[in-house]
Amino acid sequence: MLIIPAIDLKDGECVRLRQGLMDDSTVFSDDPVAVARRWVEAGCRRLHLVDLNGAFAGEPVNGEVVTAIAAAYPRLPIQIGGGIRNLETIEHYVRAGVSYVIIGTKAVKEPAFVAEACRAFPGKIIVGLDAKDGLVATDGWAEVSTVLATDLAKQFEADGVSAIVYTDIARDGMMQGVNVEATLGMARASSIPVIASGGITNLDDIRALQAVAHEGICGAITGRAIYEGTLDVAEAQRLCDAAG
Repeated sequence: MLIIPAIDLKDGECVRLRQGLMDDSTVFSDDPVAVARRWVEAGCRRLHLVDLNGAFAGEPVNGEVVTAIAAAYPRLPIQIGGGIRNLETIEHYVRAGVSYVIIGTKAVKEPAFVAEACRAFPGKIIVGLDAKDGLVATDGWAEVSTVLATDLAKQFEADGVSAIVYTDIARDGMMQGVNVEATLGMARASSIPVIASGGITNLDDIRALQAVAHEGICGAITGRAIYEGTLDVAEAQRLCDAAG
């Protein structure tokens, strides 16, 4: 299982939100490339970038920062989400050196777009499913649908999606622990590997996820915990590697 540090971008800075609320953000750095360097030096094997402004705008806003990080670390797998609503944006990021592009809102509103993107960019597409009480949320979590996240995941099984990033909105940024039960439910709902997100606070959360990783959980995204020091990236990755 991979430990994947998150770099959330708002107005060119590295921030963390609580439950996706743009007006409840904490700025951790005004130099996202330096933040990326910090996690690379800690031994991370993938980075998770989110264009928060883009998620609300419906188009990339912090694209230059993403490009700069990809250029600085060309051999490091990077996944980017936020405001990706067309093939042109995906192509731009792939050309910039990004390994995976996360489709969120568009995947919920137009599921057929996921298959189209997978055909155009095989192996490059991740679906981001953000849920509140099991129901999918979209548009930077501003809208909650009536669609169960697990039901939607099943729709993408035949499309060639590389992974599903599953975020429990209620836990995100709250330092209250990961929702292992919901994440495991998502992993069991389809054959697509799941990356856990939201609420990861310390090594106990990593141990809990690692214990069920064989069910289809391939990674864990962590943000506030590694910035506030309750989780050490290198230590967490060593734990996962030791567990096999």
